[in-house]
Amino acid sequence: MASDSDTQHAASDSTTSGGPLAPGSLAGKRALVTGSSRGIGADTARYLSQAGASVVINYRQKAPRANKLVAEIEAAGGTALAIGTDLTDRAAVAEMFGRIEAAWGGLDILVLNASGGMESGAAEDYALQLNRDAQLSVLETALPLLGEGSRVVFVTSHQAHFIATTPTMPEYETVARSKRAGEDALRSRIGELAARGIGFTVVSGDMIEGTVTATLLERARPGAIGARKEAAGRLYNVSEFAAEVALAAVDPVPADNTRYVGDLSSFAPIA
Repeated sequence: MASDSDTQHAASDSTTSGGPLAPGSLAGKRALVTGSSRGIGADTARYLSQAGASVVINYRQKAPRANKLVAEIEAAGGTALAIGTDLTDRAAVAEMFGRIEAAWGGLDILVLNASGGMESGAAEDYALQLNRDAQLSVLETALPLLGEGSRVVFVTSHQAHFIATTPTMPEYETVARSKRAGEDALRSRIGELAARGIGFTVVSGDMIEGTVTATLLERARPGAIGARKEAAGRLYNVSEFAAEVALAAVDPVPADNTRYVGDLSSFAPIA
């Protein structure tokens, strides 16, 4: 692992500058952000659109929320398309990419942001289905649409990325291990992606204030977010972290394919 100075990123001034990417810098590019009807995914899609990219807003159930974001992007002069897809359903994933190909002919940016596993009533293996199997399925199905020079970004947490060396809260462990399994599965394809001219970056962040996961963790273990914030000094908010995800789609790929966001002092290095 590189030193903290090499891998940690300061909060982007996205809220005052209008976005982390230069306007027009992604003109003509086509992007898909999974799980983008709200939160980090939605802000990432906004930033990519502000830079000129056409953006697919992917959602599982909340069509009105996704359509509202599309309307917002279009009102600002951008191009967006909402597609509802259960990413654990391979046929539905294939249909989604069929629609993207028919509409735009291909993709330049794939942001693998969707995740879960803490939902009440979910199947015992749902976390692995979504955080590992679905991530690989989405990548494999997207490959024919991703040309040379395109980018794939996988969004994860420090708690998942470092799970082999640093224990996390019991309430999050299943999700953390499933997300690390997904990261490992995607990393196993780096050689193939590189041969195709496709860049791959993992964006690993500390707990993010205002996310669904943080809310669920706080509900399961009151005080968890405050304790982590005290240990880290500060936590990124949704828009700040989304800015880092958007930048990962255009910045040079790190030597270890990992962009760290936030404090690393509490996490043991990976051998």
